[in-house]
Amino acid sequence: QVQPVESGGGLVQPGGSLRLSCAASGSILRLNFMGWYRQAPGKKREMVAVIDNGANTNYADSVKGRFTISRDNAKHTVYLQMKTLKPEDTAVYYCIVRAGLVDYWGQGTQVTVSP
Repeated sequence: QVQPVESGGGLVQPGGSLRLSCAASGSILRLNFMGWYRQAPGKKREMVAVIDNGANTNYADSVKGRFTISRDNAKHTVYLQMKTLKPEDTAVYYCIVRAGLVDYWGQGTQVTVSP
């Protein structure tokens, strides 16, 4: 069993920055891709950014150029640096970790972008 735990959410003004972290613990043999999804009220959960174990990344068009995903394999941790935040970035952000063939989700962390 793998447990991802997110941290770093909060309230920020438009144009501001936040950094999310997600540390995976438990029976970790091999982590494949790690990433971030988000879900705004009344909307479906959507992919924000993912990174595989070769450091290849993929971003949603809405965050390209503003968000950067990275990972520290030694710490089993994935990060999401978010800059130039907009009100439409407001959502619960969920970490996802794939270990073997199984996906594990974190509990989510709230990001609110508001004046």
